[in-house]
Amino acid sequence: MNNRPVLDGESLITPTAMAADVVSRYGASRRDQFATATAELGLILHTAQQWFEGGTDPVQTMRWTVEALHKTRRKLDPAVWRELIPIAQNHPVAAFFHEDPFTRWSFEKNRGYSGDAQLLDFIYQHESILGSATSATPIGRELYAFSKYYPSCVAVRERRDILAQKVDEIADAKGPGTEVLAIAAGHLREAEKSAALRNGRITRWVALDQDPLSVGSVTRDFAGTAVEAIDGSVRGLLTDAQKLGRFDFIYAAGLYDYLTDAVAIRLSRRCMRMLKPNGVLFFANFSPELTDDGYMETFMDWTLLLRSEADMWKIVNGSVDRNSVDADVFFGENRNIVYATIAKRD
Repeated sequence: MNNRPVLDGESLITPTAMAADVVSRYGASRRDQFATATAELGLILHTAQQWFEGGTDPVQTMRWTVEALHKTRRKLDPAVWRELIPIAQNHPVAAFFHEDPFTRWSFEKNRGYSGDAQLLDFIYQHESILGSATSATPIGRELYAFSKYYPSCVAVRERRDILAQKVDEIADAKGPGTEVLAIAAGHLREAEKSAALRNGRITRWVALDQDPLSVGSVTRDFAGTAVEAIDGSVRGLLTDAQKLGRFDFIYAAGLYDYLTDAVAIRLSRRCMRMLKPNGVLFFANFSPELTDDGYMETFMDWTLLLRSEADMWKIVNGSVDRNSVDADVFFGENRNIVYATIAKRD
């Protein structure tokens, strides 16, 4: 029996819907590209396989493959690229890349969905994944030692630190009694870096997540603190099924990467209504400047909705009356993640 959590019905996010949304932005597949693209991908995969089997440095092979897949993805019609993904996933070279425990965890989806909290722990190099990392094959250990320093992974670690900093800034401004809501909280690793939480300046930090394993982890790890783990979903927020109260700071770290524009705007509107006077909504999204997108979508089977600065402003402008808020959109240091902040003026 499959005991993995069934999440799609609650989150409004399905791999099929995501793929359809990506493709719909650009139109039907251009069949005249497909034969050429298949040959080009085949050459990339065959070369990587030869290098692995011939004893070439695994890191050199991975670096070259990540760059080659990125270049191929960027020049193709998205519908054509989507047809190439299964070809890569079923090629013999995939077995070498899946020796990397980080890549394998993403591909196998042990929790039933992409981008789960345990996957982020591989990025954070958290102690909870040390067993998987150390028990990997020699090639797998070398690949993980390299893959955790992809620009996207560096950006995710920066995102965690930015979230902790934002919480502390809000707590400094609001003083005692600050209330925080994290949507799709995962393991809430940013809370481990929050001085405001350690110093008792947070009255309530709700960690909302639809994955019961994540809820259990947060409950265990933050027992005795102001953190309150709650089993809940995007659908629950949108239908007002969850009465969580009002907050000084509401944020979503990786959730918007999986939401269509329509759902992202609806969720943002709902969050704005849950803010206290002068409250702040903060959300992040991977940007089109991501350079390991082709590898993520093939060997990791990790598909994201990438958003530009203009795309983020579209969500902001669709969510609020700009005359009643202070809003900003900005990039992280390496521009792999873009952020939006909306502050009420009450």
